Amino acid sequence: MADEVTLYADGRSPFVCRVKIALNLKGIEYKNIEEDLENKSVDLLKYNHVYKKVPVLVHNGIPILESLVILEYIHDCIPALYKVFERNGDEQVILEACEQLQILEDELRLKGNNFFGEDNINLVDIAADFIAYWLLLLEEATQIKVVTTSKFPNITEWANRFVNCQAIKEVLPPRAIMLAYYKKRFLKI
Repeated sequence: MADEVTLYADGRSPFVCRVKIALNLKGIEYKNIEEDLENKSVDLLKYNHVYKKVPVLVHNGIPILESLVILEYIHDCIPALYKVFERNGDEQVILEACEQLQILEDELRLKGNNFFGEDNINLVDIAADFIAYWLLLLEEATQIKVVTTSKFPNITEWANRFVNCQAIKEVLPPRAIMLAYYKKRFLKI
C-alpha cells in the first residue's frame, strides 16, 4: 500500500509552489486539492484550524503545516524511512536511510549529550520522535531492521531515553495498536 499524500493548495501561492516543486523533485505522488480561499473546505479547516491557510500537506492522515516545515518533512521523512518498508527492505533504500540516520548518530556521538538539546529534550528531539518510537515499531512489525544497536548505538540510547521520559510516554499511542496497524499496512506490500 502506498503512502497517501494530499496537498491542500492555491496554485497562485509561492508557498504552495515551493511544496509542489519539492514533491515533484522527490518523485512523490500526491493528490492536489485546489482551495477556494474565499470559501475554504471543511477539510482545510479541519487540518489547519488555527491559521486556516494553505499549503497543508496531509501524509497518511497527519497534517503538516507551513511551507518550510513541509519542505523539511518531505526532505527528511517521506523518501527515506517509509520507503524502506514500502519496498520490503530494498537494500539501496536501506542504505539511503542509513546515510541520513548516520548524520544524527554522529551528532549525538560528537556532542556526547543525552538528547539533541544537550541534557534536555528540545524541538529537534521532538521532531525526531518518529525515529524514537514509530520507526522501531515499524521494524518490529515488518522484521526489517534499520536501526541496530551495533550500527547506531547513540540513536538507540537516545530513543530509549526519549520514549521513557514521562512527558513523552503520556502521549505516545499504545504500542499494541501501532504494531497491529503497521503489520496490517506494511505486510500486505
